[in-house]
Amino acid sequence: MGKKRYHLIDALRGLALLNMLGMHFLYDVNVVFGRDPDWYLRPGVYLWQQYICWSFILIAGFSFHWGRKNNLRRGLLLNVCGLVITAVTLLVMPAEAIWFGILNFMGCAILLTIPLEKGLKKSRPAIGLAACFLLFLMLRRVNSGVIGLGPWQWRLPAGLYRFRILAPLGFPDPGFRSSDYFPMLPWYLLFLCGWFLGRLFQHAPRWQRLAQTKIPVLSALGRGTIWVYMLHQPVLMGICMLLFRR
Repeated sequence: MGKKRYHLIDALRGLALLNMLGMHFLYDVNVVFGRDPDWYLRPGVYLWQQYICWSFILIAGFSFHWGRKNNLRRGLLLNVCGLVITAVTLLVMPAEAIWFGILNFMGCAILLTIPLEKGLKKSRPAIGLAACFLLFLMLRRVNSGVIGLGPWQWRLPAGLYRFRILAPLGFPDPGFRSSDYFPMLPWYLLFLCGWFLGRLFQHAPRWQRLAQTKIPVLSALGRGTIWVYMLHQPVLMGICMLLFRR
């Protein structure tokens, strides 16, 4: 990240990556190999999954500021990698195929933020952060056709959910299925929360000094996230096949 490397941010990404590896291994064992098909429905597993995806998305938005020279290339690379994941899962495990997963989302979020950055900078970071987080909460159920909070909820027109081409935006049709689905709504708003956190961080010297703290292994692991993500599932599946082969 620029001249100074904020190793603590790498470590937080590395921690999320380790958690993702653990979750995906248990998913393969319990769901794909049928040891406990209801494992993924447990509340604790859902909270664990949410911690992992929130971490990756917030850090991606936060890190946008220190990758300006490479953001276009990074956004394109993430989209290419996401399409590779889609093709592989479609061929190898059609029932577990990934359509518009986390890599495609983050790639599109980065590419979308490039032209929007000039306008975003006109907002006060604290106000922008609060507004984006509130909108994120209000749109948490947009994929199910509902927006709002608490008793103030509204159902969106069914016509928005008739065309599969709108699934990446957050409006999946009734037949849409994906084992890893991160549409632009509501998740782009969480990405922007990370972006605004990065803006606040730029004016906080104490935070910057703290973020230079290096945590062995985790900081190193957090710098190679994309390649670990691309390779981990075949390795985990291979381990499961060795463990549970008959």
